[in-house]
Amino acid sequence: MYDVRFDAHPLLEAGVLACEFPAPLGELVSPDWLTALLKPGAAAPLSSNDDVRAAVRDLLRHGGFKPTGRSKPASEYLIRASSEGQLGSINLAVDLCNAVSLHSGLPISVVDLAKTNGELRVGVAPAGASYVFNASGQTIELEGLLCLFDGDGPCANAVKDAQRTKTSGETLKTLSIVWGTNALPGRLAQTMAWYRELAARAGTR
Repeated sequence: MYDVRFDAHPLLEAGVLACEFPAPLGELVSPDWLTALLKPGAAAPLSSNDDVRAAVRDLLRHGGFKPTGRSKPASEYLIRASSEGQLGSINLAVDLCNAVSLHSGLPISVVDLAKTNGELRVGVAPAGASYVFNASGQTIELEGLLCLFDGDGPCANAVKDAQRTKTSGETLKTLSIVWGTNALPGRLAQTMAWYRELAARAGTR
């Protein structure tokens, strides 16, 4: 079981989706219909636009974080990578997340539930907070940024997720946080409905 507690925030409208996969991710292959959604021009029920990008940046900026340059929302990276034909398959969990984030314009975090520790909470990171976000040991400064926390500290956000809780070939259960905003009425509900639909179609529970 899992439970996520949310600190009060005037803009955040987040979605939570837990998925259990039929086998470890390393044994699963993303279906063709899913990888097709990662390519430029793919048909989808949602599409991002300048209003969505601006609203997401405003959400992340509220706590004092600057969502620009290398710290821009992950959804913007996906849009660029897809347009350049460089958004490829990683694993089923990440591909589902990337497809939905790419087209909805909302950043999505995915963590391996087995790698989290203790209570899960979403709130703004304090001064001095940081974590390693890739296998080469690069870090991101988190002060003022909305993050998912577990008992060991921040582990995911709308920019870059922590290396320590990322999915691997052994992952069986994931938790996704969709970083929506109340400045986009109805956007989160549409995004969550599509995310659940794709996850079910891919055989997750």
